[in-house]
Amino acid sequence: MDFDFTWVLLGFPVAFTLGWLASRLDLRQLRIENRQAPKAYFKGLNFLLNEQQDQAIDAFIEAVQNDPETSELHFALGNLFRRRGEYERAVRVHEHLLSRGDLTQPERDRAQHALALDFLKAGLLDRAETALRKLEHTPFEEEARLALLSIYERSSDWANATEIAARLGSSSRGSFSTRQSHYLCEQAAAAAAAGDTGKALSTLHEAVALAPASSRPLIDLAKLQNQLGQPQDALQTLLKLEQTAPQGLPLAAGLLANIALASGQQPAALALLQASYAQAPSIDVIEAIVKLEKDPAMARHWYVQHLEHQSSLVAASKWVAGEKLEDEHHHALVQRALDQATKPLLRYRCAACGFEATQHFWHCPGCQAWDSYPTRRIEEL
Repeated sequence: MDFDFTWVLLGFPVAFTLGWLASRLDLRQLRIENRQAPKAYFKGLNFLLNEQQDQAIDAFIEAVQNDPETSELHFALGNLFRRRGEYERAVRVHEHLLSRGDLTQPERDRAQHALALDFLKAGLLDRAETALRKLEHTPFEEEARLALLSIYERSSDWANATEIAARLGSSSRGSFSTRQSHYLCEQAAAAAAAGDTGKALSTLHEAVALAPASSRPLIDLAKLQNQLGQPQDALQTLLKLEQTAPQGLPLAAGLLANIALASGQQPAALALLQASYAQAPSIDVIEAIVKLEKDPAMARHWYVQHLEHQSSLVAASKWVAGEKLEDEHHHALVQRALDQATKPLLRYRCAACGFEATQHFWHCPGCQAWDSYPTRRIEEL
């Protein structure tokens, strides 16, 4: 039986027509999808500008479904989830991005950084640390190190904090030597508490060498030397404090007076305190001077001298306490009222957040800022 080519000739137009129809349908569907994706995207952007985050999330989800390959939409959606506190959903979005094989290296680094922020905001510090460590040698390296520093401070991991601060200091972020000295002081305190005074001493000497103009290493070193029965060394350390970081002497004035009394060095300590008071009057320095003055009348005169220079309720209260009045009952009532009034004035106040405390903090427990507490009490600010 011979093959009839007529059917082939008739089939060409039919096949062409069907192919043309199919292409038209595909193009129409593509145009519909392309119209839907931008429309959903701009709708989400409009909601976002109007601070309608719930509606924005719904619109971006719709846009991602219409165009699942667009990474920018995923980033926008993940950031919205994080801002809303929906950290688990944000993590899923960013982990999905990282699992894609078509992602460019800059986009992969960006997704890794976003994932680290998700873990950090969620309080998953161990997972955040792992994610941040993966950002070494990327454009997000400096931001990752600052975030790691915050994690190590919050978890009191002072050894790792020292390492990260050293890396930051070697970059363009400025000097971190003072912060490093604080970390070393924290490590020294832990070593001293564990009974390893040798390590504590060497660590504090390292902190002093790292930040010679910082008050804390010298004060902590003097305290430890005094505890170890080395009053002469402690006194020399405080003399160095007056020379290199005189602003911190009010914090160590009481310690200096105690060391001088224990070692028979009252004249040297008294001269140092008087010189410090002449440069910057302080009620703590006056208290130390009064403790070292042998003549009670001369000691109490320091309160009057302070009142001549500035009005001080604390100094007035201290002076009244030493006076002998005929009416002892009324004197006691007045003294009690003055003591009550001066209590708030004797606190220290954080310059960053205003947190007040009866003791001086190097690291504010309120806002976590370092060196935000002035060395002077509220009345003297």
